Amino acid sequence: MQTSLVVTIVAPDRPGLVNAVSDKATEFGANWADSVMAQMAGQFAGILHLQVPSQNADALVAALKNLDDDNMRVLVAKGAAMPGAGRRQVTLDLVGQDRPGIIRSISAELARQGVSIDKLQTQLESGAMSGESLFKMHARLSIPAAVSDDDLRAGLEGLANELMVDISLD
Repeated sequence: MQTSLVVTIVAPDRPGLVNAVSDKATEFGANWADSVMAQMAGQFAGILHLQVPSQNADALVAALKNLDDDNMRVLVAKGAAMPGAGRRQVTLDLVGQDRPGIIRSISAELARQGVSIDKLQTQLESGAMSGESLFKMHARLSIPAAVSDDDLRAGLEGLANELMVDISLD
């Protein structure tokens, strides 16, 4: 039997952070199943999914929490099975001139329709012609069976016009 652990790490960026966590995972026989990690504004931020033999889960949680100190924050949560029956996956891409509130507007519409955000990536980059900041978003969504593609598209396209962004669903 396996236990899933979701681990979040935030620390001033420095060499060896990932190694410290992977050492603990290996010590307790955990498999590194998935992760997203990045350096942002001088801080390392990572979230990872470990699968560990159930008999080792509590000891691994304790070992990971021992890494937590003034210079490194570690949060560990046991994973839970997500309801997947009757849901389908789609990809949402958005590009537009940066402005406050884009994520708030999009996430509110998704929540209104019962859509979950499984993964979300955003970035700012300089516009090729204008030099102004372009906001880019890429998301993997989990859509309930009761929500049609047309309903989802209509809700998002209404926002696209309001926010002056381009949205595509695949």
